[in-house]
Amino acid sequence: MSPLSRLFKEKISEALRQIGIEDSEDLIEIAPCLREELGHHQTNIAFRIAKSLGKAPLELARALEEKLCLQNIAQSVQVTPPGFINVTWDQSFLAENLQALLADPMLGISPPKKERIVVEFSSPNIAKELHVGHLRSTIIGESLARLLEFQGHDVLRLNHIGDWGTQFGMLIAYIFSYKEQEWNSASLTLERLMEWYREAKRCFDEDEEFRKKGQKAVVALQGGDPAYRAVWEQICAISRTAFEEIYSLLGVEIQERGESFYQPEMPAMVEELERRGVVELSGGAKCIFVPGFTNREGEPMPFMVQKSDGGYTYDTTDLAALRQRVEVEKADRIIVVTDSGQALHFQLLFGAAVKAGYYSREKVRMDHVTFGLVLGENRKKFKTRSGDTEKLVDLLNQAVEKAHLLVREKSPNLPEKEQAFLARVLGISSVKYADLASQRQKDYVFSYARMLRFEGNTAIFLLYSYVRMLGIQRNISTDPKTLLRSNMPHVEHPSEVALCLHLLRFADIIAFISSNLEPHHLCEYLYQLAEKFNAFFRDCRVKGASEQNGRLCLVEAARQVLEKGLCILGIPIIERM
Repeated sequence: MSPLSRLFKEKISEALRQIGIEDSEDLIEIAPCLREELGHHQTNIAFRIAKSLGKAPLELARALEEKLCLQNIAQSVQVTPPGFINVTWDQSFLAENLQALLADPMLGISPPKKERIVVEFSSPNIAKELHVGHLRSTIIGESLARLLEFQGHDVLRLNHIGDWGTQFGMLIAYIFSYKEQEWNSASLTLERLMEWYREAKRCFDEDEEFRKKGQKAVVALQGGDPAYRAVWEQICAISRTAFEEIYSLLGVEIQERGESFYQPEMPAMVEELERRGVVELSGGAKCIFVPGFTNREGEPMPFMVQKSDGGYTYDTTDLAALRQRVEVEKADRIIVVTDSGQALHFQLLFGAAVKAGYYSREKVRMDHVTFGLVLGENRKKFKTRSGDTEKLVDLLNQAVEKAHLLVREKSPNLPEKEQAFLARVLGISSVKYADLASQRQKDYVFSYARMLRFEGNTAIFLLYSYVRMLGIQRNISTDPKTLLRSNMPHVEHPSEVALCLHLLRFADIIAFISSNLEPHHLCEYLYQLAEKFNAFFRDCRVKGASEQNGRLCLVEAARQVLEKGLCILGIPIIERM
């Protein structure tokens, strides 16, 4: 919560006590309900608490207005139907708060209690290329990890890669049966592995003899056969190289910890579950049945920890992973970022973990961060013209190519090396921002034309605004640190007040997103910041004005907040466009 919101909450609590309402702490959440309207703050706090107190919102708002003590910090307090409280803050008070924000490396954010937080995201499968379906998990997860790290939490970023199971026995059997000579002689790519995987799948589905080979290969691999293990490790290495190329392009840092990491722990875990009486046999398989989960026929839905043939499942791996994060990593919070289609699986997983005694909702917070689909402009699932799923690397490279055309058109005199650098930043940033700016639970339409615009809620507009801020500072050639030591922000013109109020809400936005894990709120905040800054730039002359230094303080505050917000979103800043 920002200092301004904290102060207002204290004043509201004090006013409530004066009208005879005690213990209102849990009812007051100032930050989400405080909004800027015409240069002042408007709060719907009366609506939020009136129902709980059995009062009419307008009646409560007027009672609060009489008791609110805001001398020397507010110019006026007014109530408007049907129950809004409008606070016009004193301009000197706003300037002092903004000066304090500028002096704070955390930009007004009070660090919460430090927690150990595991963030699982991206999670592709070995021997398969990253496709457009991995875009959202990777970008959303990276942004959330950055935000939590900025708050001061101890964040472990995990890439729960699919690197174990039947598909690898199938692929290894195919290599030994048909491609051993090519495997030993060729420099293989992930694309070639995917071709082999598709052919292996066809053989597995159609050829009974090959299916038996694949099943034996799984047993041999899981039993530690040196030859099979060596092929598996090489498959993983080829895939990892391709993944890292894309992660580097996206500016993503993540630690690989695939399904294979948890395999040694699973036999003992299943034995432990049996000793605790948690598992039940169902058709020979060992399952956990969680109350409240049934299938379409109304039958209990199984969470299968061991198949009837003794093999382990996706459920087993996820339960072992959750247990390891709680018991070994000592996580206070676990965040898993996947598509919404896995919602039921994770609800069942969390329920099974509670029943198994591996997880307590009171001790560890679990968040399953879901997201919708990426759609083409035809509003159908995003695919190539041939109907295949779009490869993520192709999508990103095409964004860079289109950005390069844009840079050449706008800045034809820039050296080619600078054009290429700008094209990469603008292209990749535009893709990331377009995704993050969309409400994650909903599908969104992917459009190069829309995301590469210089106007509207786009990465390019924000970066252009940032470059404009730097341009003002360069044009006046004043060292920001020296400036801030001897000058107060100038907050008088309505555009200055609006910009100042918005900057002072930065801590509220960060706290809000760390709770609800929806990055689009930060995108909207930064877009409004850029718009308010450009209105200030339009209305208030900086260079040569008598208010020059005070306005430069406003520019510096906007620059710092915008830079930090872009950093949290994983968007690199640029100095020229």
